[in-house]
Amino acid sequence: MSSTSETGLGRRSGPETRAAIRQVALRLFTTQGYEATSMRQIAEILGIKKASLYYHFTGKEDIVRSLFDQRSSEAEQLLDWVAGQPRSADLVRTAVLRWVESFSADKLHGIRFLSANPLLLRAFAAEGGEQIGSALTKLADTLAGRLPGAGPVDALQLRMALLSINAALEAAASGDFTDAQILAAARRTAETLVGALLSDLDSRSAR
Repeated sequence: MSSTSETGLGRRSGPETRAAIRQVALRLFTTQGYEATSMRQIAEILGIKKASLYYHFTGKEDIVRSLFDQRSSEAEQLLDWVAGQPRSADLVRTAVLRWVESFSADKLHGIRFLSANPLLLRAFAAEGGEQIGSALTKLADTLAGRLPGAGPVDALQLRMALLSINAALEAAASGDFTDAQILAAARRTAETLVGALLSDLDSRSAR
């Protein structure tokens, strides 16, 4: 069992400790299953007492719920940032790439875990997990509203660009791809979709 000094967990801030707990829990959920993973096992790997783990999370469900809360908060923060920026085509490209590039290997593990546990996913979505989807839909619609002449198809294409990470993960499911390759493909897809959209809007406005 790792000690606190070995992991450095005792020297971390509250948010850093919660992030470390999520990282370990997700790895265990993904490799051995959600039901087979216990809070005691998570605490042992982190080198902390179970009581310390419960200080940050009330249980496994709370850890999973925090994944929804984290991504929802990040989507809302991006939306707030967009609201304060001047209208421009560059803003659309920058905002979409900011979202796609905010994904890390750990966040990919989170998506994989949730995709492999649809019943759990539906349960948390019913409790408010749809906030992520709502924030992304609002973001796509807000960005489309910043583009003169943009219509429903253009807004849909922006949603597709924002969800390129999900498409890349789905496409990579049956292949031997690294996380870095999946993230790179998602970024390229998002950039291609946004670039094609902006080019099409320019062509339409020139007619």
